[in-house]
Amino acid sequence: MWLSLLPVRTGTPERPPGLYGAAFVDYVEGSTLTYRELFLARVVRDGAVPRVHVTDMWVDSEPSRDAGRSLWAVPKDLAELHVRSRGIGPARRVSCDANINGSPIAAARFTAPRVPSLRTPIAFALSQEREDGSQVVTRVSGTSCNLPVLGRWDFGAHGPLAWLHGRRPVATLVLSDFRITFGA
Repeated sequence: MWLSLLPVRTGTPERPPGLYGAAFVDYVEGSTLTYRELFLARVVRDGAVPRVHVTDMWVDSEPSRDAGRSLWAVPKDLAELHVRSRGIGPARRVSCDANINGSPIAAARFTAPRVPSLRTPIAFALSQEREDGSQVVTRVSGTSCNLPVLGRWDFGAHGPLAWLHGRRPVATLVLSDFRITFGA
C-alpha cells in the first residue's frame, strides 16, 4: 500500500475539510483476492477512537467490488489500475495509475529506499453508511512494515477526484507486507 496524507482546509458538504488519505494498493498472491485498488478516505473521530470513512474507491476486480459493497458498504467501482515497480540499487520506484475508459482518475509516483522497516500494529474502525442510511462500523486490525517515502500525485483535472488536483501530500508511507483483518 502506497499511502499519502492530504489535508483539506476548505470543503463542501460532500467533501468536508479534514485529513484525507489517498492510496494505491496491490493485493498480491497470498491475499484472499488478488487485485489492485485506489481509494480516498477521510479520518473521522468518535471520541478517542479514530475511524476511517472511505469516500471513493476503485478496484479492478468485480468480486472485490461486490464484496466491499455488500459486507462493509464501501463505495467500490470498477476502473483500470496499473502498478509498476522498478529500480536497481538503493531505491525502488513505483508508478501507479487509475482510469475509467481512458479518462484519468489519478496517477502517483513513489520513491522508496531499500532499507528494512519494523513491523507495527494497525488498528482502526471503518465507518460507512448504506444506501438505506444504516451505519456499518467494522473494526480493522493487523500489522505492516511502514516506511516514509517520497510521493507525488496527479489527480485528473476532469475526473472524480478533480477537487484534489494540484494538492501535495504532507506525508507518504509505504505499508509493505501488510496483513489486515476486517471485523476483528
